[in-house]
Amino acid sequence: MKTIEDIRRDFPILGLQVNGKPLVYLDSAASSQKPMQVLNAYCGFCESRYANVHRGVHTLAENATADYEDARRLVAEFVKADPRGLVFTRGTTEAINLVAQSYGRKFIKHGQAILLTPMEHHANLVPWQLLAQYTGAELRFWPMTEDGRLDLDGGKKLLDSRVAMVAVTHMSNVLGTINPVREIAEMAHAVGAKVLIDGAQAAPHLPVDIGGIGADFYAFSGHKMCGPTGIGVLWGRPEILEDMDPFMTGGEMIREVWLDHATWAEVPHKFEAGTPPITEAVSLGAAVRYLQQITPEWIAAHDHALTELAWEKLTREPGVTGYGPTDNRGAIVTFNVDGIHPHDLAGLLDREGVAIRAGHHCAQPLMRWLGVQATARASFYLYNTPEEIDRLVDGIRIAKKVLHVV
Repeated sequence: MKTIEDIRRDFPILGLQVNGKPLVYLDSAASSQKPMQVLNAYCGFCESRYANVHRGVHTLAENATADYEDARRLVAEFVKADPRGLVFTRGTTEAINLVAQSYGRKFIKHGQAILLTPMEHHANLVPWQLLAQYTGAELRFWPMTEDGRLDLDGGKKLLDSRVAMVAVTHMSNVLGTINPVREIAEMAHAVGAKVLIDGAQAAPHLPVDIGGIGADFYAFSGHKMCGPTGIGVLWGRPEILEDMDPFMTGGEMIREVWLDHATWAEVPHKFEAGTPPITEAVSLGAAVRYLQQITPEWIAAHDHALTELAWEKLTREPGVTGYGPTDNRGAIVTFNVDGIHPHDLAGLLDREGVAIRAGHHCAQPLMRWLGVQATARASFYLYNTPEEIDRLVDGIRIAKKVLHVV
């Protein structure tokens, strides 16, 4: 088993100095850093095995196709899902848009309803807004408790036979709330609704069992789980994907074409138009191998311990307000410091080598629900340490002194 020191050595960027101080990277909810194992896989594939996939019969093409499809299998195993339903996309955003367009426009009708939550990332809100405008479907919103959890009883009252889709985040990118997605899926299926889970924050940090959750669709991104940008995943039930129309057309998703019509390849290739993100998929496979070696269970326990420590230290600090549940939360602590705008705080922390996020975090409706315009956010991953949380707190104290905030 790797120690935290071993893990940190795998990430070369963590050795950087920022403004003359050792880097403390607390922005993994936005994008994670990459270990050498992933960097080597990316370069190694390009150096020795790269070619386009599926069509060629030469050696490089066959090797590249095998690597690409092996990555699909690895990622499917990581989230305990059937690889036949695993579609490679550019990221979570594209995956959700794919479902809204290809499933929603075909199957969600005027008079039906789409049930969302106020804590959704814009990527799991705006596509459904546009679909509702196109179809005439109604948007409904799951009520929340004061501490930032979903009110299950209140949501159950909104679930009736008119609800065609329930779209919900597995883990809030602002509050850190871990939603009871299995229970939500059961409630939705009881009234005949389909369920889409935004797993962008959950897949890197929690053991995910898509089959156990019972979701119809599950979406996540590679770059938040030690993989490269430009690669994400939509998992959908194969029988549902079969009934959906293509999202984009051309290239790999074609079976046969005549001048006046065409037929489609089998799923999942039906939804992978054009040249797919080959190198990115292979690199994501390497990231999954790395995370499996560490184990999702270890990562979840490590993240939980760091988050509890950060919540305790930050909320104990005078003038700091934390947001979200006080327990059972993901690796995110979102907060504000009295008298300091989050952007100013982030800039002053950067002087100390501490990288956090500041702003509305692509969740403006949730900011309004919290009664703020913006927040600061520290987020943690397998390579962070308790000492880095101390650096964050020390940086906040320095920011208070610089801005003369008592």
